[in-house]
Amino acid sequence: MTQQYIRDDDRVHTGRRRFVGSIAATGAAIGLSGLATADTNEGFPPPGITEWGRSVSLGNGEATPFTTVTPSGRPKYHGLLMERAVLEGLPSTDALANSGEDDYTDKYGPNGKSTIIHHKWSQEFFVPFPETDSTPVTFLGLNWNPGGHPPDGVWTVPHFDVHFHMLSTETVDEITGPAAPTYDLPAKYIPEGYTRNPIVDERVITDMGEHLVDPTVPEMTGGTFTNTLIWGAADPDADGTAALSFVEPMLTRAYLREHSGIDRRAIAQPETYARAGRYPTAYAVRDLPEQDAIAVTIENFDQFEGDNCR
Repeated sequence: MTQQYIRDDDRVHTGRRRFVGSIAATGAAIGLSGLATADTNEGFPPPGITEWGRSVSLGNGEATPFTTVTPSGRPKYHGLLMERAVLEGLPSTDALANSGEDDYTDKYGPNGKSTIIHHKWSQEFFVPFPETDSTPVTFLGLNWNPGGHPPDGVWTVPHFDVHFHMLSTETVDEITGPAAPTYDLPAKYIPEGYTRNPIVDERVITDMGEHLVDPTVPEMTGGTFTNTLIWGAADPDADGTAALSFVEPMLTRAYLREHSGIDRRAIAQPETYARAGRYPTAYAVRDLPEQDAIAVTIENFDQFEGDNCR
């Protein structure tokens, strides 16, 4: 079935999913950069309606999660603001592998944890979002990967994984890997254009879950990896049926160093979600020159009916 994106009051929709509310069709393509909106980078994120979480130290700067909700309770953004200084002074693979007992020991702490993820060294953080009642999003899982991670030749360049998780930290903390999935993921929960085919067999990753990939992204078709969206799934209650559990922009350090303006892209949607809620239909990377920072956000939240079965 061909997927169609629909605009209504500056939101991005898909004609395949089950949603609540009326929409008017256009014909924008899936994955298109720079979807037009009325907002700008000036004064972003909006003051007065944005709550800030706890900052963590990364490279030579700080990274801070935030949540923006309108006075009426409608979510606008979950995001991560990264000072551009973050992109410099980042620990190397050797620094993470040989860190002392006082360095990089706590993923819940300000300096994160040095750990092997995807068979590669990573600096990992778990940081709660400051306000989560309006969406299913719970916390930020942030990874700096100095040597990238598998598959080789695809994502083995220095990059950041920015996970917007929809399960509790305790639940995600119990996910172990790398491993092949042992549960079912119903087709209705798989986002349009994404696949469970084994790009790598061991696609269930520690502290994350199963990774679903769009096989048409540039790095999967002979191009260069810069900015890619991953969907994730998990079976937290071990009943044999999984559901979507995180959405993850993966961004190379090279891309972020050169980025300017707003790069906004649609988030592919499933036919339905396991649980009703407001889910993001777009994500964006914003250059914030007045703050010498970059913001990575999920946004354009829409209400989905869901199966209400979990």
